Amino acid sequence: MEKLLKRKIDSYLTAWKNNPDRKPLIVKGARQIGKTESIRYFANKNYQNVVEINFILQKQYTDVFDNGFEVDTILKNISLKNPNYSFIPGETLIFFDELQACPNCATSLKSFRADGRYDVICSGSMMGINYSEIESNSVGNKEDFEMHSMDFEEFLWAKGYSQDQIEDLYQHMKTMTPFSNVEYNVMLDSFREYMILGGMPAVVSSFVENKNYSGTLQMQRQILLDYEEDITKYAAGLDKAKILNVYRKIPVFLGKDNKKFQISKVERGARSREYIGTVDWLNDAAIVNVCYCMQQAELPLRGNYNPDNFKLYFRDTGLLIASLDEEVQEDLRFNKNFNTYKGALYENVIADLLVKQGYSLYFYKNEKGTLEMDFFVRDANTLIPIEVKAGDNATASLNTLINSDDYEDVQYGIKFCNKNVGFNGKFYTFPYFLVFLVKRFLAEKTEPN
Repeated sequence: MEKLLKRKIDSYLTAWKNNPDRKPLIVKGARQIGKTESIRYFANKNYQNVVEINFILQKQYTDVFDNGFEVDTILKNISLKNPNYSFIPGETLIFFDELQACPNCATSLKSFRADGRYDVICSGSMMGINYSEIESNSVGNKEDFEMHSMDFEEFLWAKGYSQDQIEDLYQHMKTMTPFSNVEYNVMLDSFREYMILGGMPAVVSSFVENKNYSGTLQMQRQILLDYEEDITKYAAGLDKAKILNVYRKIPVFLGKDNKKFQISKVERGARSREYIGTVDWLNDAAIVNVCYCMQQAELPLRGNYNPDNFKLYFRDTGLLIASLDEEVQEDLRFNKNFNTYKGALYENVIADLLVKQGYSLYFYKNEKGTLEMDFFVRDANTLIPIEVKAGDNATASLNTLINSDDYEDVQYGIKFCNKNVGFNGKFYTFPYFLVFLVKRFLAEKTEPN
């Protein structure tokens, strides 16, 4: 079985199998990001026997847990429905796909873990997973992995770049060695391709195979329509129209200068209390990334933000572009400026790549509006402002945060823009295409040099 795209989950699954104390695994994430293909590839490569059940496509299996959660009872019920399935202890992976359609399955994980004869992986779209129910059913007896659409490193792998070439990018970052014009321009072009395409595997595969953008916009727009359909299907207990209103307005707010999301502007006369839960639902469904405004530019990050003041970004920048005017994709492909959206797109892709490294998103704007910073991360002892520039504009807010005695947790900063690597004694400047390495850079960095 050939797998076109190398994914980061591949090495995670191998490490999971090599752990003698492994628990049943739940892989969760947005739809169409490659969960099933990756698990299936791993299963067929590593197990003599694979039993795969999809609770949406094979609804007849949703009742196999009705007689209790003993492993032998469950396997007997599965075998009754399909006598061709065999269960070989120590050699079998049971793959339950679309877990959200059968929350009872999660309750069985405790039994599978205690039994220990069979490995179990579950997968589910976060759109529709009542994760609180699944969590209570399986607490302490499972391991979780949240999968994302492809990050820029996975995109480079898809294009054929080797790990040595990616390591070379990091060495430039680590040693502050500027890229040659050829290196810089090739990587920037690849990054712009990634922005236009996003990280949905089917879209990336089409681009890599055809060596052009033909058909990719249609694929992205179909994914957007599928998301809308899923919202109407899965948003139980919430006003589906309100969730769709929020979802459809995200590009409008990103196009404004301050990019702040305001419920009052979503619908004429709308009030926040009428929209309670809508943003959380979209976030839990892995459709959006929420970036909260910090109350003070200081540590700690968690607990130091206003839950009612936030920006919303698409989880996948390619889908954001696909939601805009048709000319936008063409403009970006030919590197034309398209006004306010240029800044929004770079912000969106950097937000997404920070989340894919495990960061939560925070921004800051003081009450007077005289100081604003796009994102914040931290190292062991320091709050680190991250500024994103569509070009290479002035960095007044970044300098203020670093220089002022009012922000003692800030010692240095990072600016991502269209400029080569450098350090001016106050902040690091990196080209956009290095953002996927920032967590490693901060973990391995000692002092600003």
